Amino acid sequence: MNYQSFISAVREGIRHSVKADVDVQIQTVVKNNGIERRGLTFQEKEINISPTIYLEEYYEQFQRGESMDEIIRHILELYYEVRFRKSWEMDYLKDYEEVRQRVVMKLINREQNMSLLKGIPYVSYLDFAVVFYILLSTKENESATVTITNDHLRYWVVEKEELYEDAMKNSPHLLPCTIKTMKQAVAEMLGTDAPENDVDNMYIVSNETKNLGASCILYPHVMEKVYERIGENFYILPSSIHEVIVIPESKSPMRTQLDCMIQEVNETQVEEEEVLSSHAYYYSHKEGRIFL
Repeated sequence: MNYQSFISAVREGIRHSVKADVDVQIQTVVKNNGIERRGLTFQEKEINISPTIYLEEYYEQFQRGESMDEIIRHILELYYEVRFRKSWEMDYLKDYEEVRQRVVMKLINREQNMSLLKGIPYVSYLDFAVVFYILLSTKENESATVTITNDHLRYWVVEKEELYEDAMKNSPHLLPCTIKTMKQAVAEMLGTDAPENDVDNMYIVSNETKNLGASCILYPHVMEKVYERIGENFYILPSSIHEVIVIPESKSPMRTQLDCMIQEVNETQVEEEEVLSSHAYYYSHKEGRIFL
């Protein structure tokens, strides 16, 4: 069974398993870095936010031998976990003063997203684009958001500079930064006790939700805090749009080796739509800024 046939079969199985007032449609969405993903959108009557569940990973499971019934069961379990049980008041989004305190930001690769950036406001930073969204709700590894477009700005009569200013105020509050050693992060992932007074050569910078946390490098004073913790200048490795890795300069291999390592990890370990950049960056405490 090819991918298109798989998607159609899954949709039919899902449609027969949900309530009659749930409309299940196949949708193609252009994600970060121009990556297209196919998924199922679940539209419930009187609920104006529709979750989309992407199917690429489920198709891989199907190719490995998992039954269609099991795959449909897993998708339904996820749908019932993430579905919204009430509508968001769309009038809320029509007034910028209503959403101003929910405007936050994320970092994406500017060159890889030029098509996307034609329709949304952004601010250039190094070779990134800082883009903006409204954070409706959030929990670890997932959130409900609305991407801010140029149409929003025209309707609100707001300039992108104002968005940036508000996002810089809101993001550290709504999505607080975390700075952890690699050992602490691994221990947390495994559910074991983190080592006390841990000293490590690698640090992870993200936000508390671990979602779109690479933008923490823009937060006021965060790079200074990293410097104070490790006591020297450092390299920043763009692990993904969700986090960056920091390596003290004295513990780092040569810059060319770092770049090769990042490129290899991007190709083998990071989803295409989550790739942030293919090279390292350098923070100078004396200059107080990050360099390409």
